[in-house]
Amino acid sequence: MSVTRKLEILKQGLDRSERMPLVFLGHGSPMNIIEDTDYTRAWSELGRSLPRPKAILVVSAHWMTRETTLVDVSRMPRTIHDFYGFPEALYQEQYPAHGAPDLARQVTALLASHHAQEDDTWGLDHGAWAVLKFLYPEADVPVFQVSIDMSQDLEHQLSVGRALSELRDRGVLILGSGNVVHNLRAMRPGGAPQDFAIEFDALFADRLSDRDFAALANRRDLGTLLSAAHPTVDHYLPALTVAGASDEKDELTFMTDAIDLGSVSMRSFVFHAA
Repeated sequence: MSVTRKLEILKQGLDRSERMPLVFLGHGSPMNIIEDTDYTRAWSELGRSLPRPKAILVVSAHWMTRETTLVDVSRMPRTIHDFYGFPEALYQEQYPAHGAPDLARQVTALLASHHAQEDDTWGLDHGAWAVLKFLYPEADVPVFQVSIDMSQDLEHQLSVGRALSELRDRGVLILGSGNVVHNLRAMRPGGAPQDFAIEFDALFADRLSDRDFAALANRRDLGTLLSAAHPTVDHYLPALTVAGASDEKDELTFMTDAIDLGSVSMRSFVFHAA
């Protein structure tokens, strides 16, 4: 589909707006949902500073598909409690935001070259609502998710971001939720950050600042360091989506750049339109 046709599709549903920022949040442990932490306070502060979007598109580490990119078109996305062994209070949490089915269908068309299909069975997994709860606590902004295709290489997710970038000029906030480093096998609750976690987190920040996104998507060159930081890359891919949606005029800001549990980077970042 041509760029011209993509813009025509968007014009049918949303008026132009000032260019929206892009947000990636390291969501970490589900316990952040019910605890007062440096991370949750930073998310709340960020939510107060962001321009109010017409809708939110979330790419979460917790919606993984293969050979397709699914787009949630449900009118009232269900709150998914996709975690186990946590306090009962977590399972009582709800995020009753409306969906954006018309916009979601337009996004499916935007992502036609990425094998996109509509889906009305998913909803909002905790990668989405755990952070939205703090960004928009009233759940009063329409929101929908787009899955990550785990059958593709890393560059594919940069490409998804590039295709979605048109939405920024239509009042849509693109939100990625995952972790720059995520190795649960190497966790040290209460322990010092692992060397590989510090090294990969710093490399990611440097390459992102340099806008060397190709390096961040080069699995061969990242080598064993990527494997140590991400035994599976599901938590890494949403960061690449957000990077792919940015342009050279954006101003990059980092926040919550800490290593939690020894092997989980809580680094978050925002691209602001200059």
